[in-house]
Formats: sequence, structure tokens, C-alpha cells
Amino acid sequence: MPARWTRVIFKMYEVYWGLNEKPFENTADPRFLYYSKQHEEAFTRLIYAIQEQKGAAVLSGVFGCGKTVVAQAVLSSLSKGKYETAFVINPQLSHVELLREILYDLGVKDNLPTQKTDILHSLNEILHHNMDNGKQTVVIIDEAHLIEDRLIFEELRLLLNFQYKNQFLLTLILLGQPELKEKINNIKQLAQRIAIKYHLSGLNEAETLEYIHHRLKIASATKKIFDDSALKIIYEQSGGIPRRINQICDMALLTGFGRQDGMINEDIIMEVVKDLES
Repeated sequence: MPARWTRVIFKMYEVYWGLNEKPFENTADPRFLYYSKQHEEAFTRLIYAIQEQKGAAVLSGVFGCGKTVVAQAVLSSLSKGKYETAFVINPQLSHVELLREILYDLGVKDNLPTQKTDILHSLNEILHHNMDNGKQTVVIIDEAHLIEDRLIFEELRLLLNFQYKNQFLLTLILLGQPELKEKINNIKQLAQRIAIKYHLSGLNEAETLEYIHHRLKIASATKKIFDDSALKIIYEQSGGIPRRINQICDMALLTGFGRQDGMINEDIIMEVVKDLES
């Protein structure tokens, strides 16, 4: 199918349901963040860790529960000009490469050092420079559960040795799936440095319905699109996991458009679930 026709179909899908954008994209867009009680608590704890310079925090949770979007929302809420941030999305690097990635994100683009000693010296200079200019430094490592090399966790722990007058010069935030907690607990020196911890799980049924309505509202929906039976099945089939909810709802909107139905019902949801599972 020509690309121009694909674009037309996708646009018609939005127009058909009276939406100004796709409401269930699986991207970390803070605009669509639904603040369930636990997501609000996660947001509050990360903000507290940063603003109070607590050193290190861990946000764990099942796959697709919203850890990254919470972290993005936290970064978006920070005062402009007061923070310098590094956001590492792929930690499957050597310990030296990871340090270089952090340095790069903090603004060292030219003549990036390759030797560990030089990297640490550069980090020390940046952290002190930020402090002298009234800025705090935040380093976020996403998908930290993928780290297998214990040496990398040790390097992350040593970043917390950058201090001045009993204050941490950076805040380290680790995001990852549940196994991250076990990996950290197996390294006592690191576990003792984690000041803030929180774990995200799936939404309950009421929250799942609110989550769907919230995202539709952000996309400017003005009418009911999912009937009650469809919403119940979505919760049962997704387990309340936001990423799974998004997958089901997005395909349901496309399928309903293809059928020219007036509302998403249970039959459409079951067809979509079957297709996704196959």
C-alpha cells in the first residue's frame, strides 16, 4: 500500500472517532500520564529525592507500568535553568562507556575523554561547575535491570562519592523491572546508598477505566467510544498494565474504524486480543 494511502487511513481513524491525535501511543509523553495513586506517589518520591538531594532513588515496576513516563514527567516539572540532566536509555554498556554516556548527556560533546581517570576528572569538574552556578545534576538510568556487570553498579555507587560539604553533587535515579531490586540488594554498599525506593504495579479496574478516559480526553474525545463491556474486558486482558492497555485500545480503534462501528464493544476487544496474542 502506498505511504500516502497509509497516512490517509491513519488520519481517517482519528477523524472517524473525533480525536485530534492518537490517544494510545506507547511513547513516554508526560501529557498523557495518568496519575493513579501509585503513579502520583512515585512522582512525589522522585521529586523529593531530587529537590532534597538525597543521593539515589530507585523506581521499579513490571514491564510497561509507566516508570519511564513518570521519570519524563519529573524532568519536565523541574525548574528551567536550575537542573542539568543525563538520561541513559541503554545501560548495556561497559562501565567506562556508561560513564562516557553520562558525561556526553551532561554536555561534553567535543573531545570526550576515553580514559576512566580523565572521565572522572571531567565529571568532577562538571558537577562542581553546576553547583557553583546554582544548578543541581540529575542522572537517570533507564532499564537498569538489564545491567549484568556488577562493576557497573559499583561505578554508579561511586558516583555518589561526588560530594561537597556533606551534600551530594548529583542525584542518581535507577529505573527498572522488579529484578532490579534483587540486584541492588545483593550489593549491600549500593543498597545502603538508596535513600528513596518505590515499586509500581498494574492499575486496578477502576483506575484502568479512568486511565482510558484520561487519555481519550487529552486527545479531545467528546463522545463515548468504548462501551462498558469493552472496558471490563480491556482490564481483564491487560492486567491493568498501561502499555498493554495502549496496545489493545489502539488496535481496537483501528478495528472499529475498519468495521465502521459506532462504538468499541466486547467483540472488537476479543478480536484484537486474539490478534495481539497470535
